[in-house]
Amino acid sequence: MERRSFIRKAALGGVAMTGMSGAFAAAAAAPEAKTSNRAQFNLKYAPSFGTFREHAGDDLIDQIRFMHDQGFRAIFDNGLMGKEPAMQERIANELDRLGMDLGPFVLYADFSVESMVTRDPEMMDMLRERMRMGLEVQKRTNVKTALVVPGRYDQRLHWDYQTANVIDSMRMCCDIVGPSGLVLVMEPLNALTNHPGLFLTTIPQSYMICKAVDHPSCRIVNDIYHQQITEGNLIPNIDMAWEYIAAFHCGDNPGRREPGTGEINYLNVFKHIYNKGYDGVICTEHGRSIPGKEGEKAFIEAYRKVDAFET
Repeated sequence: MERRSFIRKAALGGVAMTGMSGAFAAAAAAPEAKTSNRAQFNLKYAPSFGTFREHAGDDLIDQIRFMHDQGFRAIFDNGLMGKEPAMQERIANELDRLGMDLGPFVLYADFSVESMVTRDPEMMDMLRERMRMGLEVQKRTNVKTALVVPGRYDQRLHWDYQTANVIDSMRMCCDIVGPSGLVLVMEPLNALTNHPGLFLTTIPQSYMICKAVDHPSCRIVNDIYHQQITEGNLIPNIDMAWEYIAAFHCGDNPGRREPGTGEINYLNVFKHIYNKGYDGVICTEHGRSIPGKEGEKAFIEAYRKVDAFET
């Protein structure tokens, strides 16, 4: 930890010597937009496109630059796969220039169908094609992780058979993407507030599937918001499943807004993740409690507060 603290302090010193980039300089010109803090966050909190539209405008590259100027070291884009290839490359090039990471994009997540829980040949063909499409995105962007959701559960099929089918489906998908280095992160989602009827809901369930698949490309994205609703016990479950967690999502509960608006002690959760040596992305997949520019400022301040742990 001492070495990590030293490296961080040295990096902050270097950041302090740099000038403001164009996106922030434009934003800072307005008196009401004084939100800059160039010091980088301890962890790679990753806002999505649109989070800072009021300050940075509609241009996606300007939004990336604004996030960077605020100290964010990553972004995420659930809709990356649907963007034009040229835009995917522009995003990737700008992130590479700024030394920022790109969080998991949604590769497959259909909440309306029974997909991985079945042995339906058409579903298997669809999954193979989705994996191949994901590899094209990976080639253009060098993204490291892609998100998958196994779909709905089948009320007519024993749960253990469905679990076996999901294991087989994930192994097939991992075999396709594995040679490229792309990691598939399964996302368990809560069935109480947002997504009733889905098969994958808990961290222990996801952990068991990863163990059974036994493939380096099979991992978990732990959405702290969803898991607070589903099972709580956040830090112990993080520890138990640690070897398979490759990404995090966050949002407070209730409300799914920025940290500090609900019941989750994100200061302690993030400190715990940091102390375990986590250097991956934490996607800020939530709304804002306040609209407009003031809401964007509140968003940044919320992450300053939960990132203010001792390092």
